[in-house]
Amino acid sequence: MFKYLAPTLLSSLFLFHSCMESSDKKDETSIVIADNIDQHTHAKPDEAKVTHLNWRAQIDFEEKKIVAETKWKIEKDSLADSIIFDIHNLKINSVRVGGIERRDYYLGAADPILGQPLVIFIDSSTQWVAISYETNDGADALQWLDPQQTKGKSHPFLYTQSQAILARTWLPCQDSPGIKFTYTASVSVPNDLMAVMSATNGVGKNEKGNYQFAMKQPIPSYLMALAVGNLEFRKMSDRTGVYAEPEVIEAAVLEFEETDEMMKIAESFFGPYQWERYDILVLPPSFPFGGMENPRLTFVTPTIIAGDKSLTALIAHELAHSWSGNLVTNATWNDFWLNEGFTVYLERRIMDSLRGSDFNDMLAVLGYQDLEYDLARLPKEETSLYLDLAGRNPDDGMTDIAYEKGALFLTYLEENVGRKNMDQFLTDYFKQNSFSSITTANFLEQLDTIMFKGDSNRMKKLRIDRWVYRAGLPGEHIEPTSSEIQYVRSTMKAWSDKAFSFDELETSDWNALQWIDFLRRLPDTLSAERYQRLDMIFKFSQSPNNEIKAIWFERSIQAGYIGVKDELKAFLMEVGRRKFLYPIYEAMLSNDEYNSLARSIYKDARKNYHSVSRKSIDQLMDKD
Repeated sequence: MFKYLAPTLLSSLFLFHSCMESSDKKDETSIVIADNIDQHTHAKPDEAKVTHLNWRAQIDFEEKKIVAETKWKIEKDSLADSIIFDIHNLKINSVRVGGIERRDYYLGAADPILGQPLVIFIDSSTQWVAISYETNDGADALQWLDPQQTKGKSHPFLYTQSQAILARTWLPCQDSPGIKFTYTASVSVPNDLMAVMSATNGVGKNEKGNYQFAMKQPIPSYLMALAVGNLEFRKMSDRTGVYAEPEVIEAAVLEFEETDEMMKIAESFFGPYQWERYDILVLPPSFPFGGMENPRLTFVTPTIIAGDKSLTALIAHELAHSWSGNLVTNATWNDFWLNEGFTVYLERRIMDSLRGSDFNDMLAVLGYQDLEYDLARLPKEETSLYLDLAGRNPDDGMTDIAYEKGALFLTYLEENVGRKNMDQFLTDYFKQNSFSSITTANFLEQLDTIMFKGDSNRMKKLRIDRWVYRAGLPGEHIEPTSSEIQYVRSTMKAWSDKAFSFDELETSDWNALQWIDFLRRLPDTLSAERYQRLDMIFKFSQSPNNEIKAIWFERSIQAGYIGVKDELKAFLMEVGRRKFLYPIYEAMLSNDEYNSLARSIYKDARKNYHSVSRKSIDQLMDKD
């Protein structure tokens, strides 16, 4: 999943430096290493766990619900007398064990985060457990879109977003990243719509609305995904293609045409691609994230279609998850950095080869800014890579600590062992752990044995534990630099010396990443009149690049520039990406001129957002 956090707020950075300065003190916060137990599932996989799913489902757009049956093949200890599934706001209609309907099952107490345990009694001969059920309005993974909420405005749309623990809201499952299973599925939808899943997919509509799927590689529940809508397919290469609404498909193909080249680069560094195909599904703009790495079928937001491929590092990121995250998965959400830190590192390696070191350096600098922001805003104990999220929603751990500190750590390793050795380690690591889940402790053990050949003194010398288990950044970390970004900053200083005479600027050769840095670094003292002048010259409010537009809206609000209100409202009514929404609404609620507008827009726009975004913005509204 591509990170979602807010753009850097430069006024907070002085806090970051104090965090860095204290990072080597003896009393620094350090995480206590817990057992290899996923505290976000009711399942007890040591006693009984699932290995294969046969899912049959009817998608009901009239009632906005899924009516389905999960038939699970299980593996169990010889003494196990029950198997436990996770459910959250599901209606259980019946349970069959060994083909016989059973009534000796029960639902445990409901937890607001974890949902309920569904406990089904089994015996020594049990091999299959079937659960008939239906979803309801509490299925937070599902977003049902009316036709007017789609690009085409003529057909409804449904998609799932299950990470981290929302799969249990649309199917009874053992909802843990440490439990993997294969699956087949049979899905019935209205015959004018097409269904796709994180599995094998067809390339056209079935006139009867019946679709069959198979995922033969084992995956965790958060990577099981479904979408249904008026979709078309376009082939990009023998291994890659795009699914999207007809109104978006051509632009998407042009934007993502480098995908096959990215795959070849990744394979040359990290070993063979293990998932056969890599296709991309462009969702309606309500999708709450930049992308979601569902195996074989990455889900992406249309907000990355800028017309110039300037935002396609996101595709490199989701593709990299085919190794880090999907092939080798964090065993618990405390180990989330193993997914995202590795993936950002791999993404940057792909982009370095594809676009060159100048482009990659800019990505690294902007990522470091995001890391600075999180180090400044988060409690100290939440700035270690390994986290203790017991009793909390695992979404709380999805910060730029996991993404950018994780990638910085791996870059630090590369700088100390050499790129050749780093690539060999990663190839061996992905091969040795293919289709399994590991903990942070597992990773460090393998780093010791594979990279350092059991030389524990080398591990200590590099202070590996300090990077992983303690807060902040070690003093020996290296801040990334970029000549292209430095040029922006030098230019801004010259402007400052001339009292910001924007009309005289020569920026025709600037790229999107340079403009992002420029907007992030606009002085807090710049007046609303200056913002108006900037908008007249550079037309940020109409930018085709949504990253630029979102940052511009946030900074304009902070400056009290009201000339963006119409464009801002149109943006918030359509786009549901949490990365954009949260900082914009936060800025609006903090500004007297925008506070009431924020509430008015959100009242109308809330229905357009996925539950992941709604919950975050609801909390903002309640805090204000």
